[in-house]
Amino acid sequence: MFDSAFQILAMGGAPNPNQPPAVQMISSLLPIVLIFVVFYFMLIRPQQKKQKEIKQMLDNLKSGDKIITTGGILGTVTNVKEKTVIVRIADNVKVEMLRSAIQTVTQKSAEGEAASGKN
Repeated sequence: MFDSAFQILAMGGAPNPNQPPAVQMISSLLPIVLIFVVFYFMLIRPQQKKQKEIKQMLDNLKSGDKIITTGGILGTVTNVKEKTVIVRIADNVKVEMLRSAIQTVTQKSAEGEAASGKN
């Protein structure tokens, strides 16, 4: 008795031959729509938010910011260009790298903090 009831619930309820075909089609698409909604709110939306934060961080780079690259190199931004930045990684050692290679900004520059404190 319970097995047949469970099978009916698992298939989306008992089939009703009196329902029009449009209602049957909508009821069969409902689980797929629910799965898409769950995926959107659990996976897609948080990833879009994270990408927006990363883009904002890269757009706000300034000289003097201390950074960590995706390769694990620690350095200080000395010059910011359109698509690249020049990073000082040691005394008299500067490297030009893509902005997208920057993973995090660990410390904002002193002039950047002063400007943000005025607002």
